[in-house]
Amino acid sequence: MIHPTAIVDPGARLADDVEVGPFTVIGPDVEIGAGSVIGPHVVIKGPTVLGKRTRIFQFASVGEDCQDKKYNGEPTRLVMGDDNVIREGVTLHRGTVQDRSETTIGSRNLFMAYVHVGHDCVIGDDCILANQVTLAGHVHVGDFAIIGGLSAVHQFCHFGPHAMAGGGSIITKDTPAYVMINGSPAAAHGLNLVGLKRRGFSAEAIRSLNESYKLVYRQGLTVDQALGEIRSRFSLPETEVFAASIESSTRGITR
Repeated sequence: MIHPTAIVDPGARLADDVEVGPFTVIGPDVEIGAGSVIGPHVVIKGPTVLGKRTRIFQFASVGEDCQDKKYNGEPTRLVMGDDNVIREGVTLHRGTVQDRSETTIGSRNLFMAYVHVGHDCVIGDDCILANQVTLAGHVHVGDFAIIGGLSAVHQFCHFGPHAMAGGGSIITKDTPAYVMINGSPAAAHGLNLVGLKRRGFSAEAIRSLNESYKLVYRQGLTVDQALGEIRSRFSLPETEVFAASIESSTRGITR
């Protein structure tokens, strides 16, 4: 299952059925789960943990030292869940001791060609990062988020669950859950209605979220006033996720 031209360090721990393509290099302190397929010309550096059924395409660099100038060789980690797809030329960097010492990626995510995930990022489950999306360090991305190709996310930004960014967006503020943004700089353009319907959100939840969005973005209220109105009018889990994603923002939300 390991091509004779591949180099796998004796300190790496690969499940018995892992496939490794030609000219791939896997270093020590790398763990790869069962059913994974690692393509040709891939470099994986540890400490890194890849879950089951990981698929990595050619020329990806996974678990490399981060590009933060403060990084001084500390043994930080990259940890990924199951069923992730990492396409050509993707770069996923480990964390720094100045933050969490770990870059954390959930399960069932798709990283299209040339995506970059910087140090200490936290990415949830079922996300899609299209071609050449760039996440700076310390970015958090919620479950089911979609970020369009050629978009860039500023360091420390939070991108909420079920939110969507159009291609070429420059994201310098936090994106609330369920919101659709686009532009340079990115601006809010309503809810990700198509995504919510596809994922089976109820009509009541969508209606309540739409009214909550209007309270934040269309009624001329302060953020605190809007959050108070949302919580007084609605008691659904979805509206609370929306409100909490705004309330927890440290960079300010996309306007």
